[in-house]
Amino acid sequence: MEQKVLILGANGMLGHDLSRVFANQNPFLWDQTDLDITDQIAVEKKLADLHPTVIINAAAYTNVDGAETDAQAAFKINADAVGYLAQTAQTLGAILVHFSTEYVFDGKNKTGYREDSQIGPLNVYGHSKVSGEELLIKNCEMYYLIRSSWLYGHSPQIGKPRGLNFVETMLKLAAEGRPLKVVNDQFGSPTYTVDLALQTRNIIEQFKPCGIYHVTNSGVCSWYDFAAEVFKLKGLAVDLQPIKSQDYPLATSRPQYSILLNTKLDPLRSWNDALKDYLQ
Repeated sequence: MEQKVLILGANGMLGHDLSRVFANQNPFLWDQTDLDITDQIAVEKKLADLHPTVIINAAAYTNVDGAETDAQAAFKINADAVGYLAQTAQTLGAILVHFSTEYVFDGKNKTGYREDSQIGPLNVYGHSKVSGEELLIKNCEMYYLIRSSWLYGHSPQIGKPRGLNFVETMLKLAAEGRPLKVVNDQFGSPTYTVDLALQTRNIIEQFKPCGIYHVTNSGVCSWYDFAAEVFKLKGLAVDLQPIKSQDYPLATSRPQYSILLNTKLDPLRSWNDALKDYLQ
C-alpha cells in the first residue's frame, strides 16, 4: 500500500535527512511555518485535511541549558505537542514516529540502558522528553518511539542558532586556532542523522512491532575521543586537551553514560565509519 508520509520539523538536522531518505515517497515536508504543533486545534484540522498514513515527528525543543530557564517552552514542544499529535494520529488511524533521547535516563549505569530500562532524567529537558514519551504511549496505539543520542548531520540551518552540531562546532573552534578543552568523562554513541533516518524507514517498512527502539551508531566514546577523531580525519593539528566535567561547569547536569543498548534491531555501522562519511 502506498503510504502518505508527513515529516514534521523537516528543516532541522534530522528532518532534512528524513526528507531525503523518504524522497521517493514524495513526503509532505512541514516545518514551524506550516504547522504550529503546540496549537491543538491547528494540529487536528491540518492533519485531518491531509490525512497522512505515517506521521514522523522530528520537531523538538533541543536546547538543554535553555530548558532550565524556559521549562514552559520545552514542555509545550516536547510534551504537550506530542500528546496532540498522538491523539490525532489515533483518530486518523495513522502510524506516529517520534524521536526521544538518552536524556530520559540518569546516566549512572556504565553498561548502558535497554529500551525497557527505568527512566530517571537529571534535568528539565530530560523531564520534558519523558513527558512526551508518556503522552505518546498513552494516546496512540500505532507508534514507534525511537531514542537516539549525540546526533550530528548536515542541516539547512547551519549558521543559524542551533544549526551547529558538535562536529561543526569543533571545526569552527579549531579554525580559530586556540587550545581546545573537551570533557573526557562523559560517554555515548555519536549518531549520524543519515543512519538514523535510514533505520527509521527500515522500521516502518519492515512492519516492526510498535514500541520503543534504540538507534545509534555502534561503539562508545567520550566527547574528547569524538573531537580527536574529527581532527584526525580532517588532518588537523589541534591543541586538544581532555578535562573532567567538573572543570567545565554547565548550567545543567548531563548524563555521564549516555549509552543506549539496542536489543531489537540489527546494529548500525560504527560511529567512526559514519563520521568519515559525514566529513567527506
